[in-house]
Amino acid sequence: MKKLLLLSSVCLIFACNQENKQTQMTENLTPPTATIKAKELEKHGDVRIDNYYWLNERENPEVIDYLNQENEYYEKMTEHTKAFREDLFEEMKSRIKEDDSSVPYYYNGYYYITRFEKGKNYPIYSRKKGSIDAKEEIMFDCNQMAEGHSYFQLGGINVSEDNKWVAFGVDTVSRRQYTIQVKNLETNEIQPVKIENATGGSTWAGDNKTLFYTRKDPVTLRSATIYKHELGTSADNDTVVYNEDDETFSTFVYKEKSKKYIVIGSSSTLTTEYRTVDAKKPNDKFKVFQPRTRGLEYSISHYGNTFYIVTNKDGATNFKLMETPENKTGMDNWKEVIPHRKDVLLEDIEIFKDYLVISERSNGLNKIRIRPWEGEEYYLPFDSETYTANVSRNPDFDTNILRYGYQSLATPSSVIDFNMETQEKIVRKEQEVLGGKFDKDNYVEERVWATANDGTKVPISMVYRKGIEKDGNNPLLLYAYGSYGASMDPYFSSVRLSLLDRGFIYAIAHIRGGEDLGREWYEDGKLLKKKNTFTDFIDCSEFVIAEGYTSKDHLYAEGGSAGGLLMGAVVNMAPQLYNGVIASVPFVDVVTTMLDDSIPLTTGEYDEWGNPNEKEYYEYMKSYSPYDNVTEQDYPNMLVTTGLHDSQVQYWEPAKWVAKLRTHKTDNNVLYLDTNMEAGHGGASGRFEALKEVAKEYSFLLDLEGIKK
Repeated sequence: MKKLLLLSSVCLIFACNQENKQTQMTENLTPPTATIKAKELEKHGDVRIDNYYWLNERENPEVIDYLNQENEYYEKMTEHTKAFREDLFEEMKSRIKEDDSSVPYYYNGYYYITRFEKGKNYPIYSRKKGSIDAKEEIMFDCNQMAEGHSYFQLGGINVSEDNKWVAFGVDTVSRRQYTIQVKNLETNEIQPVKIENATGGSTWAGDNKTLFYTRKDPVTLRSATIYKHELGTSADNDTVVYNEDDETFSTFVYKEKSKKYIVIGSSSTLTTEYRTVDAKKPNDKFKVFQPRTRGLEYSISHYGNTFYIVTNKDGATNFKLMETPENKTGMDNWKEVIPHRKDVLLEDIEIFKDYLVISERSNGLNKIRIRPWEGEEYYLPFDSETYTANVSRNPDFDTNILRYGYQSLATPSSVIDFNMETQEKIVRKEQEVLGGKFDKDNYVEERVWATANDGTKVPISMVYRKGIEKDGNNPLLLYAYGSYGASMDPYFSSVRLSLLDRGFIYAIAHIRGGEDLGREWYEDGKLLKKKNTFTDFIDCSEFVIAEGYTSKDHLYAEGGSAGGLLMGAVVNMAPQLYNGVIASVPFVDVVTTMLDDSIPLTTGEYDEWGNPNEKEYYEYMKSYSPYDNVTEQDYPNMLVTTGLHDSQVQYWEPAKWVAKLRTHKTDNNVLYLDTNMEAGHGGASGRFEALKEVAKEYSFLLDLEGIKK
């Protein structure tokens, strides 16, 4: 392993040779060239010419041939790193405890456990009746179930209240289209009925024979219809309970923690609506809780004779908590419990028999607030500024124990049981980092603030080895997402140690478009303010350079999906800042995708990006869409990844983008497109197979730094 003291000299030697090496490699091996087939795309009187539109023909052998050519080019160009990739994989794998298991949780008379066995890639789901020392009942061994499949994912495990039946979903394509089946836990027999094209999740009614589930639109893959299935009958006879006609909404179904109600939810970016029915009367008609009103968001939790509602009603941008009688659910009956606060985001609640637990976010940090139904409230104490704390799975209603998780950039994740009555805590498990070399005291965590071009302060969380000097010579990987209000909380990664221990600084830019600093932080990075997301990231990049953490010769950027859009935008806007960029499953052909309502997810995205059928949004999207704004200029070294079966961001977006970049870029830097021909948006399945993809990314970065081992 490279010593930190040697890193600067290695980088200097590498910098002298890198340009010549890259030029020679590029000259010796010509990258693939996609055939130009010009297609005119007209909207609002504006004509765009798309030379690679044809790449969206998934079944076209010419398309598959092109993707395979790109994969072959990537493999040949990186042949010199192959052994290093394998070493990185083994190194990362060696830190992970193979024979690991989750902390058991108790629900309805059973302890439930997820565990892994040494040498196996997939989890085993089991339970024990009444006592943790009871005999193990294996519900699912995914290692056996995955045999014969290049991809396998089990999801939606849902046990009936009588503990006899378990519903589950399986995806073997990686397109998030699950097949639901039911298993008899007493006989271990899987029922013959298969429910295709489902989300994977389901919920049992209180009669232990009726199962509610969601099916997807077969073309757009939108979660569109709730069905009701009765054990012993054919899926062909399943009843449609609710169909979501509005194409900007998706629908889902679940059971309240109190078990009294089955709930159907419908949601778009800006609006939600719920319907309820008595869980023991599944054939009754669902009643609307509060009719949808555009811009009104709410979520419901049942307790006793009351529903508690987290909502943005009356302009509560950061949300507030209200309550209403269970028989008077319209918002005219809602009464305030916790008011709206401008500087505190109310994220969620968890209800127990004697306690209300509130998840909040203040100044970008997680807060957990304990509020007894009777007594004084208090907050759990957290000292660090680069931590993540979240309420974990708490299915048991009648308990004083709150289970939550805690971790930081340098602190392995812990599962903690907190007694809300005595305020005592027990660490049930801390993630083990094997190998005997990890010591969290060897790392420094920081939270710093960059100033955006409009004066906004943007937080950056970072971690690095002790002893690093701010002399501009440190390689730094800056990661961000910045969309959908998703907060990128600092988290621990044993895999990331392979970068940190080789001298990298790892940083997360908490840019606008996420919800890291409250709801307004999200609102300021969406729709017609989307460019704030990109300029925030650029400003964060300039900050870490100006402060000496790194330099443009050693700065790297990474983002995936909507974060891949971010990468595409910043390399068009400020390519000179980065030596290398990783764009994973990037959403880069924004205008074309958002104009095609047959593509999965498009219609539900209008409130996030805007509807380009309206000229104002069309022009704004076009002004930043990475694919539309590729220009003749130097671009950084780039690794672009995708999956052929991706249902979230179609493979052709990154494929078209790379094809266009190849004809426009004026540099000798490397450009790779790596397509997983057997996976989708989440990459490879299996516990360790995914590490091989990370090893590719890390070897790309380390190779650019001249670090060979």
